[in-house]
Amino acid sequence: MNFDWQTAWDAVPQLLQGLLVALRATALGYLFALVLGLVFALARRSHRTWLRLPVAFVIEFVRSTPLLVQLFFLFFVLPTAGIELSPMWTGAIGLGVHYATYTSEVYRAGIDGVPAGQWEAATALSMPRRRTWTRIILPQAIPRVVPALGNYAISMFKDTPQLTVITVAEMLSIVKSLGSQNFQYLELITMAGLLYLVAALLIAWPVRIAERRHRRENA
Repeated sequence: MNFDWQTAWDAVPQLLQGLLVALRATALGYLFALVLGLVFALARRSHRTWLRLPVAFVIEFVRSTPLLVQLFFLFFVLPTAGIELSPMWTGAIGLGVHYATYTSEVYRAGIDGVPAGQWEAATALSMPRRRTWTRIILPQAIPRVVPALGNYAISMFKDTPQLTVITVAEMLSIVKSLGSQNFQYLELITMAGLLYLVAALLIAWPVRIAERRHRRENA
């Protein structure tokens, strides 16, 4: 098999456009996952059964079903209920909800890692519950889990090719489109794979720095 470098280089501009779409979907989905994951984590620690149990069910349900099925539901079923979103927002929300169920467990581990004495001190000082969370617990819990949260950004980016099923024009979609014209899939897939690799390494770089810093602080 001969590798046509000219075809590979000619495809780069369009593949880069697809890469930018993937990065945008990752950024939006990740922000959504960070916020919703924290909401899920706090809800699961609630003393109110009517709140804690439904949230626990939603988390288990989402984690136990494929992301692809969830994307199909958001894109094809919600419009029948009058809720219509663009493919990009559908993909970002799908990724965000799916990964929020994982980030919630990371947050929960960080919260559980806060020494019991911190809770007892806040109680002894009669601090309001909201202030205890915002001033005492979360500032200690979140820095502990930054490396783990960062790893989910990498995983989310690697899941963006699944957005092609809801017509998001990320790199895999570009490969399929160009390949249907010139049938030179070897060159297209190779270049797309290299771009995915470079982007994933760049995303992983600050995560690795955070991990090393966390290990030094806990050494």
